[in-house]
Amino acid sequence: MAIVIPVIFIFVFVFAVIRKVSVYDCFTEGISEAVKFTVSLLPCLAAIFMMCALFEASGLSDMLTQLLSPVFGFLGIPKELTKLVLIKPFSGSGSLAYLNEIISSYGADSYIARCACVCFGSSETVFYISAVYFAGLKVKKLAMPIICVLLATFASTVVACLICRVM
Repeated sequence: MAIVIPVIFIFVFVFAVIRKVSVYDCFTEGISEAVKFTVSLLPCLAAIFMMCALFEASGLSDMLTQLLSPVFGFLGIPKELTKLVLIKPFSGSGSLAYLNEIISSYGADSYIARCACVCFGSSETVFYISAVYFAGLKVKKLAMPIICVLLATFASTVVACLICRVM
């Protein structure tokens, strides 16, 4: 595996030379575009990080956890996972910290920990990914794609908990 990257690099370089492509010019042009894209992402990422911090610091996270725990329990999601389900679309590191807390509290082989691991692994940080992907595309109508992804994530969480209960 240690030689895969160098082999790919050499293959691309040789292919570019055969096609008479100026490798250095293409490389610098690509870097220039990457820097412009990165700078265009900064406001979106700053907004996402601030939203995550405000969500937790304002107490909205705890309030939603208490409000939604009975609903999640009715749908088969253990109430202990409510905060994980709420945090995951906003913050990968925050949800990872909460996953570690769940595993420490309930044990790695418990039903709750299994559900938490499957839910964590089968979902994504929706708002962060949306900021990154849609910033590059300059898309302004984000509501429908984000709602669809959040609904799909929630449905996968319900199914994941059902599967963990059966297994």
